[in-house]
Amino acid sequence: MTLAYRDVSINDALRRVKGEYLEMPGLRLTTAQAQRLWGLDRESCHALLGALVDAKFLYKTHDGAFSLNRPDSHR
Repeated sequence: MTLAYRDVSINDALRRVKGEYLEMPGLRLTTAQAQRLWGLDRESCHALLGALVDAKFLYKTHDGAFSLNRPDSHR
């Protein structure tokens, strides 16, 4: 399976997104911001972020941003 705008595999996209959040633990992105940053279409970005929330790697804030799920995270 490949993702929109660029011919990127889902595994490559997951690796990149996880890497960005690990390099910048305070990163908070909305779905629209993530789409622009990683060059993904809306559906693919939503699915990718949702999978990372389901895996407890990210959490969705009350204002709709996605942040790294750390023990010291304040929701």
